Amino acid sequence: MAFTNPYQQPIGEPVPEWTARPQPPRVSLEGHYCRLEPLDAPKHAADLYDAYSRAEDGRDWTYMSSGPFADAAAYREYAERIAAGRDPMHYTVIDLQTRRAVGTLALMRIDPVNGVIEVGFVAFSPMLKRTKVSTEAQYLLMKHVFDDLGYRRYEWKCDSLNAPSRRTAARLGFQFEGIFRQAIVYKGRSRDTAWFSVIDKEWPARRAEFEQWLAPENFDEAGRQRKSLTDIRGARAASE
Repeated sequence: MAFTNPYQQPIGEPVPEWTARPQPPRVSLEGHYCRLEPLDAPKHAADLYDAYSRAEDGRDWTYMSSGPFADAAAYREYAERIAAGRDPMHYTVIDLQTRRAVGTLALMRIDPVNGVIEVGFVAFSPMLKRTKVSTEAQYLLMKHVFDDLGYRRYEWKCDSLNAPSRRTAARLGFQFEGIFRQAIVYKGRSRDTAWFSVIDKEWPARRAEFEQWLAPENFDEAGRQRKSLTDIRGARAASE
């Protein structure tokens, strides 16, 4: 539907009942396979460093603004610093089967007035990548933002050269919006930033897709998925 003002100029959709959203509180988010806890360096740093150390090399940190870390003490110092902030607000992913911290992610660039928030600093260890826990962690945070906090827009941004991050955004149902050229400088190099988003109108469909994929019956006895998240999304789209 097109909207116009009294001068017949096109304008955006009215949101007359909109009010600023709350700041994200420091709360834990519980799922079937994982729990997200606010990052607590004394509690989580040792497990996290151990999980990250299982990688063969430092390539997981190439597109991160921090890391890799020389030793456990260096990571602990970093974790203490970032845990003290409220934007970004870092969460630890706890695998409920092992009860160990296996990765982190954060809410950042928090804009309560406009209801916009970004997920970033996604640092998933080899123990977390390509698992049900990984997908559920993303789902729990997205659900918290839309259902609990009532935000309108959930963003994902990454280095445009970071192909794995771009594939993950697409798999999770984010819509690609374009490239911001020479957006930032980090680690002594220029970054063109790829922008993705999910908005509130899309969230009910994304939520249903996540919940269908995460359902226990979608996995066989060996833990292999029966249907991919992408296949589930395609089937739902074809039926609408």
